Amino acid sequence: MPDDVVQYEVVQYEVAERVATVTINRPQARNAITEEVREGLWSSFLRAEDDPDVDVAILTGTDPAFCAGMDLHELANRPRRPFNDHTDPTVRRFVPHVTKPVIAAVNGACVTGGLELALQCSFIIASDRARFADTHARVGVMPWGGMTVFLPQVVGIRMAREMSLTGNYIDAVEAYRIGLANHVVPHEELMPFTRRIAADIVSVDQAGARQLLATYDATSSTTVAEGLRHEALAAMRWQPDGAEIEARRDAILSRGRSQTS
Repeated sequence: MPDDVVQYEVVQYEVAERVATVTINRPQARNAITEEVREGLWSSFLRAEDDPDVDVAILTGTDPAFCAGMDLHELANRPRRPFNDHTDPTVRRFVPHVTKPVIAAVNGACVTGGLELALQCSFIIASDRARFADTHARVGVMPWGGMTVFLPQVVGIRMAREMSLTGNYIDAVEAYRIGLANHVVPHEELMPFTRRIAADIVSVDQAGARQLLATYDATSSTTVAEGLRHEALAAMRWQPDGAEIEARRDAILSRGRSQTS
């Protein structure tokens, strides 16, 4: 039994054997990100960060999806952000920066903001049902969660450009081939396998593990920070029309289903 279980309406949190599992729980909306989801994710990961009984966190979604990205209905009806050149381009993270490893266990569709969410984790383990895509260009919005910084770091600039410009889906095997996923496992083995990897991390010296993560961040922080600032400024200048986003929603969902079926 888990050592500690907390259930939010849209985000579930549990701790067992020094591993916190955070689950987005909006299966009827393919775990799309709302402000409520984002608040639940922040609360959960800050709790894991502060808990001395947690060494590793796992992020996943309630089947059948990992995360379909931002909730387009909420996004289309959200008031436009005021912007000028002096606006602070704070990086929009879906999970806070923490010192502990976070493993994304991608169980299904991982799309746009959902892909950014997975990229903000330490690494990705994919179910054979996982599908990945960046559909920002198809929605007509600019990324603000690190897509143009983190995706090329993982798959290379040319593959990242192709994924973002086409909005095409790739399957788990292709994600593994291009370095987006560390492992691909049968769907029913996703969480047991991920927990075994988490247990391996728990077994190492924790001060050393966190220093390693901090060192990885430090070795790339200069270019990452500048890239994230540039992306955030571009996103704030790009003010899409909410009605256009809403109108594109059904076409994007239909296209996604045709590419992932």
